[in-house]
This record gives sequence, structure tokens and C-alpha cells, in this order.
Amino acid sequence: MSSEPDLARTVRIAARALGKHGLVHAYGHCSARLDADTFLVCPARPMGLVEPGESCTPVPVDGPLPDGVLGEVRIHQHIYRTRPEAGGVVRYMGPNAMALAALARSPKPRHGFGTYFAPEVPVWDDIQLIRDDEKAKGVVATMGANAGVLMRGNGAVTAGESLIEAVVLAWYLEDVCRVELEALKAGLADIAPTIAPDAAAARATKAGMIFERMWDHLTAGDPELPK
Repeated sequence: MSSEPDLARTVRIAARALGKHGLVHAYGHCSARLDADTFLVCPARPMGLVEPGESCTPVPVDGPLPDGVLGEVRIHQHIYRTRPEAGGVVRYMGPNAMALAALARSPKPRHGFGTYFAPEVPVWDDIQLIRDDEKAKGVVATMGANAGVLMRGNGAVTAGESLIEAVVLAWYLEDVCRVELEALKAGLADIAPTIAPDAAAARATKAGMIFERMWDHLTAGDPELPK
């Protein structure tokens, strides 16, 4: 596990990257697991405005949210509680994910990025904000073992083995939603090909520094990266 200062730095870098690339705006949050019992969440303000060195808040995996932590961070809690392999969570509201979630339509794996969410991205079919444990449990149960979940009218959540992975998966999911919307606009969504499970499993690789290279792209120029 990373030390708390190093992990907080990664959380801040992730927050600014998500803001820089339009995946969040006034709303959204990200977190990284510190240990089995605790995770760090970004400051409760627009993520693109998070300052270098700003404090991130430790949150218990079990128990009440600390004062000042956003209510939807309960989703993070329930992911970390039920998925011990999860090391990072992103709650994001990119325009394509928002549009497709509003349609309550699950994007299918039609190109390489979609294979990381095969056989398809589940949809939590409730427009209410996730500000109580019952709804948070429902979202996470709908998500299951998938890398992402859409929330009807409210964007998406991704989870990865690290926050770096969760951020890259958020970028991937946004592109998966873009492709699905293009298929819908072209009238081809019901007949366009999807990627079969075996092919999807082979394509959804982490080899070749795929996640690391996308992370470098998304975070380039961040003030807390080494010069």
C-alpha cells in the first residue's frame, strides 16, 4: 500500500485530470483505498479546482461518513466493503455517460474499450441521488463484478484495482458510451456487431502498459507531477 501522503497526491492528481478532460464538473468525486479499513476521498468541491497539497479525507470502509464528506461517497464505501480487490473508485458525469444513463440504455462492447465492461455495462434504474446506504447498496449490487455502472440520469461509477485504473476505466467508459450513442444516432444500435465474450476477455488486457500510458496522457502537465 502507498503511504497516506503519496496516496493523497495521487487522489489530487486524479481529481484534476478528471476535471481537465471533462469527465466531471461541479460534481463528481474519486477515492483510493489506504488499507483494508480506510480510503482517501478527494476534497468535496469541483475536482478541477483541487489545489496541490490540499487535504484528502480519510473515510472508514464501515461506519458513518465523516463531516464534510459528500453523501454519495457511500457508493465508494460499499464498493470497498464488497470488493476487496478494489483499490480506486471514480464517480463521474461525462456528457456521453450522462446522455446514455438518461436513456437507461446499457452500452454494448463494440470496440476495444468496451471489452473491459463486457458483456455490457449494468444500469441502476433510479434517478434519485445516492445519499443513503440502501440506495448505495443497490447501485453496488447492480454493478456486481463489472468495472462500471451507469446510474439513470446521474452518470456513472468505475472501480479498479487502483485509482489510476479506475480513472482510465472512466475515460474508457465515456468512450464506450460515445460509440453507443453514435450507433443509436445512425440507427444501427440493434444490428451493429458486438464483441463476443471470448474475444472480449482476450482483448481486455492490462499488458503493454495500457493503463499507465492513458494515465500519463490524462495527467500530463499536472503541477504535482515531477518536472
